[in-house]
Amino acid sequence: MKKWFFSGLLLAFTAVFGWTQTAADSLAADHPENSLLWEISGKDLSTPSYLYGTIHMIDKDDFFLTASAKEAFKTAQRITFEINLEEMNSLGAQFSLLMKAFMDGGVTLKSLLSPEDYKLVDAHFQEMGLPLFLFERVKPMFLTVLAGDMSPEDYQAGEVVSYEMEFAKMAEGQDKEMAGLETIEFQMSMFDSIPYSVQAEMLVETIKADDSGDDQVDQMVEMYKRQDLQGLAKMISSEDSGFAEYEELLLVNRNKNWIPLMGAMMLEKPTFFAVGAGHLPGEYGVIELLRREGYTLRPLKS
Repeated sequence: MKKWFFSGLLLAFTAVFGWTQTAADSLAADHPENSLLWEISGKDLSTPSYLYGTIHMIDKDDFFLTASAKEAFKTAQRITFEINLEEMNSLGAQFSLLMKAFMDGGVTLKSLLSPEDYKLVDAHFQEMGLPLFLFERVKPMFLTVLAGDMSPEDYQAGEVVSYEMEFAKMAEGQDKEMAGLETIEFQMSMFDSIPYSVQAEMLVETIKADDSGDDQVDQMVEMYKRQDLQGLAKMISSEDSGFAEYEELLLVNRNKNWIPLMGAMMLEKPTFFAVGAGHLPGEYGVIELLRREGYTLRPLKS
């Protein structure tokens, strides 16, 4: 468990945007595009590859993996994540992640929040046994991870699991190559594009939702368990979600960057791609972008 702890921390960090959305009406569970697992074939591929939509952290009792997913994983020769999780186990990568947790320019959390909101955040962290003064210069995005219902500590304690971590363990057990579509440096710089003030607002909203019992995590998990990609897409794109303003930065541009990399990887050997489920659906989702490149994508739900 300890070996993958820092990878779990990063995944929790990147999951923040998936967990701070408002609820949205989902489409019918039997919608043909509602599947977490997709077969990629056609174009110049002699052997299919696979695309799987993950949720970065989920309660251990809600974790599931279909027989089709297990079989697709078994047939692949390489497992590719958003970032190469093996590289996150190095001391250099862990040190880099920790250094990027702090705000620049002497900015503090107290300077970003109103006295009322600061008091709210302070009370929440005191209840968790974490004195807030220790985190004054930590980026609010990292604090949002700590404040949420599912934290890296929960992962370390075995209360929650990560699809990426489970796939990484399976890859190790089956002696499969692991790779990534992005670097840790890129992901950190991407989140740094979001102003500290906006990150602070997200922290406050997360705590308010938690204190009021408005459990958006549960709402998203239920949608995920139904494999409701269309509902997830609607949730992410909602103007009320606080995410829409950053959708191009965090989803669209990244999806476009991934397509040529995926094409090269699939041509080399059958690959199982495991990326956040929010990247799959929509006009600029990975599924549609691959189809535009001439690939055939077929849902494998059961």
